[in-house]
Amino acid sequence: MSEMSSPESQEPRQPREGIYSSSRVERSITIMAIAIASIGLGYLFFTQLWWKAPPDFGCNQNFESDGLCYWVGREAELADEPPLTRFQANIVGSQPGPEIALPVGLAKQANGAFVKNVVQPNIRYMGWVLWGTEAFAFLSLCLGLFSRLGALAALGVSTHLMLGLGGAPNEWEWSYQLMMLLSIAMFGLAPGRYFGLDRLLRPRLKLLSERGSRLSRLLVAFT
Repeated sequence: MSEMSSPESQEPRQPREGIYSSSRVERSITIMAIAIASIGLGYLFFTQLWWKAPPDFGCNQNFESDGLCYWVGREAELADEPPLTRFQANIVGSQPGPEIALPVGLAKQANGAFVKNVVQPNIRYMGWVLWGTEAFAFLSLCLGLFSRLGALAALGVSTHLMLGLGGAPNEWEWSYQLMMLLSIAMFGLAPGRYFGLDRLLRPRLKLLSERGSRLSRLLVAFT
């Protein structure tokens, strides 16, 4: 004779509340918040495309100053200065609050060496790379198309700016750090899966991937 089920096992199981709520309202709020954050980050990159637009990137005729050339030169000047990478709470009228410092000296030196030896001497060509990366981040995050790759591009640009300009006079370091943190969040969430074109693209790519397409398998990871 089979054992009788205990009273506990006969009780209906309650749905577990996870990160994806069963409530339609909660799901709508989540999707809306992710869409606003993604489009907002993309629009930030959109606003920065025009002062350094190709083919001259806002530089003078000799590609030595103005526009993108000025800021690349500024990064080269700051490359050897000590890194300023603090997360500090300031208290008005009193001593500064607690501080957490991140050791990014080696990363700052590597970034500075890259700017001096690669970007600055080849600004006519690297300008296209920098501008194109930001343009791709804008389109990807706003359209939700290959959004995880777009978030990775946004993270790369944000990290580069934080290392190169974060400690410069008259620059608020937290502006670049917040860009990095938002880019990390978008990379983890892959916003196009919630509101963008990736929602349409992923099922097709997965089907092709299951049929043996290596390219589709790679592209699925970027959506």
